[in-house]
Amino acid sequence: MIYLPTLDRSQKLLKNKVMTYDEIVNLLGKNNEDLFTHESKTISKDMLHKTSGNVVDDQFINSNRNPQVLKSIASLYNHGRLGGTGYLSILPIDQGIEHTGGASFAPNPIYFDPEHIIKLAIEGGCNGVATTYGNLAMMSRKYAHKIPFVVKINHNELLTYPSKFDQIMFGSIREAWNLGATAVGATIYFGSEESSRQIVEVAQAFEEAHSLGMATILWCYTRNSSFKKDGIDYHVAADLTGQANHLGVTIQADVIKQKLPENNEGFTTINFSKSHPKMYSDLASDNPIDLCRYQVANCYMGRIGLINSGGASGGDSDKADAVKTAVINKRAGGSGLILGRKAFQRPVAEGVDILNAVQDVYLEDKITLA
Repeated sequence: MIYLPTLDRSQKLLKNKVMTYDEIVNLLGKNNEDLFTHESKTISKDMLHKTSGNVVDDQFINSNRNPQVLKSIASLYNHGRLGGTGYLSILPIDQGIEHTGGASFAPNPIYFDPEHIIKLAIEGGCNGVATTYGNLAMMSRKYAHKIPFVVKINHNELLTYPSKFDQIMFGSIREAWNLGATAVGATIYFGSEESSRQIVEVAQAFEEAHSLGMATILWCYTRNSSFKKDGIDYHVAADLTGQANHLGVTIQADVIKQKLPENNEGFTTINFSKSHPKMYSDLASDNPIDLCRYQVANCYMGRIGLINSGGASGGDSDKADAVKTAVINKRAGGSGLILGRKAFQRPVAEGVDILNAVQDVYLEDKITLA
């Protein structure tokens, strides 16, 4: 029998813990105990704008965002199990275009039906669901008032041969507004040949979204074949991703989505752009929390929330990997996690459990800023 979401389970659970603090620590194991005790000596936590249950009043009230945008931002932050905490848990499923539907949904074919995508987000207690125009338009009247919709407005399609990597627009901002979206999301491949066009397109789209009262979320990815050198992938370097974040907040994204940094010194190794020695000696260390804090610093010292990516599904370690990412993000000063493949490419009950476990990290008072 296929397990299907029941919609009322998350409402019953709400903030009831799935995992205690000790269970979270035990899940990550002895090799990760330092993540809970690390004290950052790089960018002081006192310099950060800390997220809170009053995100709009604390971080956006002095901005140029109009009252309708402020209401949309509040809707995102006040929904689901993390509602009112200042943290976000968003379910993103745009891989049907980005990675092809067959490759993405073969492990769990129910997600070819967009209703099950939305049901998973509701059942999982998420703040919002981010997916395609088509998915949300198909179920708009039934669900737009039940969970905040985030319309992903551009995609990298994989049916062109030979394959290319370019984010192209798939619809209009007006269309996203008409189907009841609370926010729009977009990707820019910073560093790619097409990035200049993408920056202009997304900046204009975000301006229109704000004028219509919708919030904006930017996937700030780096993409260039030269960003890999000597077997090391600098697409996930703290300095490159940090600067991508800084460009993202410059075009007025209200939330930044970024991959968790895995290394640093991409600028100096690849030998391009501009850097300063103190970026590596004073503003970051090899500790993953400090690397992530550098990303947070580039989001106006936390004025704009940083949510890190949950990453690809890797099998039995998915739950521990997702929880580890959440611990790093929270202790660095981030604002949550955007978790997709680890949740939907497995039985639904297991996906819900992983979403809830990640949310428990943000609900746990013992996990604090480093």
